[in-house]
Amino acid sequence: MLEAISSTAISGGHAVSRATEAQAIAPAAPTAIQSTDDVGFESVMKQVTTDAIGTLKAGEAASISAMQGKESTRKVVEALMSAEQAMQTAVAVRDKVVQAYQEVVRMSI
Repeated sequence: MLEAISSTAISGGHAVSRATEAQAIAPAAPTAIQSTDDVGFESVMKQVTTDAIGTLKAGEAASISAMQGKESTRKVVEALMSAEQAMQTAVAVRDKVVQAYQEVVRMSI
C-alpha cells in the first residue's frame, strides 16, 4: 500500500509531502504474518493484538514526546488517531467474540 501511495504521490507532483506522510504512518501500519505455515486463528489474533499494542504504545510515546517539546502537534494527532482506531477495532473484535461465545452457549445439544 505504501508503494501505491508513493507512486501516486510522485506522479501527482507531491512527492515530498505524500512520501513524508507515508513514512509517518508506516509505524502504525499492521505487519504481515511472519510464517505462512503457521496461519491460523490463534496466530492471526496474536499478530493483530501485537500490532494494536504497538500502535497504542506509539501514541503514548508521541504524547510524552510532545509534552517534552520534542514532537510536532501533527505527528501527535496522527499517532493518537491511529491508537484510537486500534482501540476501537480491538473492542469491536472483543464484542464479536463474546457475542459468538454467547450464541454457542445458547445452542441446544
